[in-house]
Amino acid sequence: MFRPFLAGCGLVLLAGAVQAAAPAPASRYTQDPYPSTYKPVASGPVLLQGATVLTGTGQRLDGADVLLRDGKIVAVGSRLDAPGDATRVDASGKWITPGIIDVHSHLGVYPSPGVGAHSDGNEMTSPVTPNVWAEHSIWPQDPGFASALAGGITSLQILPGSANLIGGRGVTLKNVPAGSYQAMKFPGAPWGLKMACGENPKRVYGSRNVSPGTRMGNVAGYRAAFIDASEYLRKTTPKAAKPAKKRWWQSSGAPAASDSEKDTGGKRDLKLDTLAGAIKGDILVHIHCYRADEMTTMLDLAKEFGFKVSAFHHGVEAYKIADRLAAENVCGALWADWWGFKMEAFDGIQENIAIVDRPANSCAIVHSDSEEGIQRLNQEAAKVIAHARLAGIEIAPERAIRWLTQNPAKALGIGERTGTLEAGKMGDVVVWNGNPFSVYAKAEQVYIDGARVYDRNDPSRQPKSDFMLGQPAAQGAAAGDVR
Repeated sequence: MFRPFLAGCGLVLLAGAVQAAAPAPASRYTQDPYPSTYKPVASGPVLLQGATVLTGTGQRLDGADVLLRDGKIVAVGSRLDAPGDATRVDASGKWITPGIIDVHSHLGVYPSPGVGAHSDGNEMTSPVTPNVWAEHSIWPQDPGFASALAGGITSLQILPGSANLIGGRGVTLKNVPAGSYQAMKFPGAPWGLKMACGENPKRVYGSRNVSPGTRMGNVAGYRAAFIDASEYLRKTTPKAAKPAKKRWWQSSGAPAASDSEKDTGGKRDLKLDTLAGAIKGDILVHIHCYRADEMTTMLDLAKEFGFKVSAFHHGVEAYKIADRLAAENVCGALWADWWGFKMEAFDGIQENIAIVDRPANSCAIVHSDSEEGIQRLNQEAAKVIAHARLAGIEIAPERAIRWLTQNPAKALGIGERTGTLEAGKMGDVVVWNGNPFSVYAKAEQVYIDGARVYDRNDPSRQPKSDFMLGQPAAQGAAAGDVR
């Protein structure tokens, strides 16, 4: 599917894998019949030398090295030793960051270039569709994946669209060339649940004279769905056996039998599986929401039904509740400066992310929601730095990089494995030609699990899908040949 890349690298996606630790057994709500088949590309040790390194943890190291081996980060520091067979890369004058993570993308479900036949991101047949999974719409040959890779994107969450109150499950991918979405699926990453508040659901369904047609209809719809899920969860949770009275003929170690041990609650329901998984915290909740008042309503809804909001997306009014978001450990996945394209987006300010980032324990994220914006998320973050400076807020590069790496990894539930340059984490690294927050910045090399999967100066490391390669003009085709 990506012949020039694989042939030029002499690599095979299935070779030489570094296996992730086996995840804990899934609950019945998160069993995966379509598991990840992702295998890291085999690669030898790599030593990146003499760069300005932003670790993603708030540190900046000048003249530092990064050592990658067996798909992992081994060390970050000065004058590191490396095995004799290591590839040494002179990165003096360059900057190194963790791989960029986009928490909100529709690549693959809305490919670019797009046609109606590939418009698979919104299941606009019912306002509540938690049974659908975005991964089942992903077209891995979407050229947008390769374009995003050239912008330093190493992982991304693919979400359903925002037409519905509850749109379905999102999936986190490693941004590697592959012939199936399973071969891109980030091993062990939890699913996301996409929800949407505000104008979109009430416009889509209200125009059909179907509920919801108002914001109060939106909230009633969420509550009805989670009431059903709460009851489903109660029925499908095995009941603890009551201690049985010990009989004189039983030994002290004899277990007491209980009929309730086999209480499964009846027929499986795909919608309620997803919502029950969200209530249990196994599926992370991501909510498209613009207005501050609606975000507070959704936080109260989460308290009512016992689930946790991982992140609000878009949130042009998040600056109004920055303290509450930080206090409740909720991320704000936001645009740098999109605003005004509909009524609920009218009160946006260009300092939004900077203000959300200010409180202690904050979690500000720059996201794309765009097949074009994902190619330059570093420059989107640079816009925030510039507008914050005009408002008298200085933000250092070592803090701003967290908006693109550490914080989205946290929101996606993969922060223990990626998002920062720390020993033992995945070798997802970007080498930039200069300060990544410069308008002139370009990603020169991109490493995923320690393998150089993109190199701006090496065409063999610039993957292209069959869709982009096309076919040569037919030679000697019969006249009038129609297919």
